[in-house]
Amino acid sequence: MDIHTIEGVSASAVADAHQKDLQTQSKYGVKYLRYWVDEEAGKIFCLAEANSAEDANTVHREAHGLVADEIYAVGEYT
Repeated sequence: MDIHTIEGVSASAVADAHQKDLQTQSKYGVKYLRYWVDEEAGKIFCLAEANSAEDANTVHREAHGLVADEIYAVGEYT
């Protein structure tokens, strides 16, 4: 899970960036699964499957240049 902080972020701009991630991700063995946007707080949260945080951030860097401010390894437990 990565977190971006971008003042003035819009859901439509994030949707465009996410599409660019999807077009780039396979080069790096990454799969972006979902994203969430809090326009008021200027926060974007991206959930991805990747071998490393660097691979996930490389996709963002190449696709649109908006690298994450924070990255966390998370797991789903039921």
